[in-house]
Amino acid sequence: MRIIHTADWQIGKPFKQFGAREAVLQDARLVAIETIGALARREGAAHVLVAGDVYDSEAPALRTLLAPLERMRQFPEVHWHLMPGNHDPHRPKGVWDRVRESGVPDNVHLHLAPEPAALGSDAVLLPSPLTRKSEASDLTEWMDRAATPEGLARIGLAHGSVTGFGSEGEASNPIDPRRLSRAGLSYLALGDWHRTLQIGPSIWYAGTPEPDRAGSQEIGQVLVIDIRGPAAPPLITPHRVGRYRWLTMAEHLDGEDAVEDLEQRLRGLPELSATVVRLVLSGALSLTARADLDRRLTTLAAAAFALDVDLSALAARPTLADLEAIDFGGVLRDAADRLRQMAEDPALSAAERRRAEEALVQLFTMVAGQPAQAAALRRLREIA
Repeated sequence: MRIIHTADWQIGKPFKQFGAREAVLQDARLVAIETIGALARREGAAHVLVAGDVYDSEAPALRTLLAPLERMRQFPEVHWHLMPGNHDPHRPKGVWDRVRESGVPDNVHLHLAPEPAALGSDAVLLPSPLTRKSEASDLTEWMDRAATPEGLARIGLAHGSVTGFGSEGEASNPIDPRRLSRAGLSYLALGDWHRTLQIGPSIWYAGTPEPDRAGSQEIGQVLVIDIRGPAAPPLITPHRVGRYRWLTMAEHLDGEDAVEDLEQRLRGLPELSATVVRLVLSGALSLTARADLDRRLTTLAAAAFALDVDLSALAARPTLADLEAIDFGGVLRDAADRLRQMAEDPALSAAERRRAEEALVQLFTMVAGQPAQAAALRRLREIA
């Protein structure tokens, strides 16, 4: 049989840092559900397993509550299996009781208790839903004792952090990586870590279908799983379903050519207008090159969906030509020299040196970077 493994939809997740574009990213998470449904239809996958965190919070607005259900309703031949995670744990009178009261489509199945559920005639699902945000014990332990019919594949569904493999997720409840063998599982479908990650031959995190943070998953994916019997290892195939790409780049700049090269590489990215770029810059630039960088970043910010630049490790190193460009009547040059000395003074804190560098760049941009203003200052000096 063929199934789809996904997780961490977090419908309703806020993206306040994007201002007016917040709604675009929120809507993309709903579009991803439709993309998953179309993929299931195309691949002949009768079941979609969602390993927790369907919703971002325990108290979504009514429209947010209903929106994913209506997207799943559009694919009546696909069975959607939903399980609570740490963002949306199953509590009395909580989000999942509201979902049930709203009228769940016939093809949507809520797994709110740790009990076996049939996946057609070939497999049994063993879910481990969360009832709290944090669990000290391993909720998958019950799978070891779960009785299922002979000859059927046993598929585990859980949300948490596999012990011994770091802590990339948010849920603190531990999952024993030996659960696969101890419970006789054909596949263990996990959620919580927001990146597609293989823990073992038949243990995977699906990752999120729409990325939501820098430094995590770059593109949204789901896993198409071919279950080939109770004993045979499954065949796992990742598929992209996300619209937006979250890219982190660390770049070292050491001259004007490096600045131009950076711009060209950024403009060469596929689907730049749908890319959230986190750019971490280091190195040292002259004031001329730094002013050029700022101009280029301004245009790139308009080309990308979003551009977040970290300049904290990029130093400004004024050349003699830079300082001469500020030399109008001496006053501005004196200020530039003072700022340069502060930027290089080891007795000052890193934050104070950084502020001095930024002020020096701004001074250079204001004077030398504005031809009309520079010409006016030259005329004033000549008149004086």
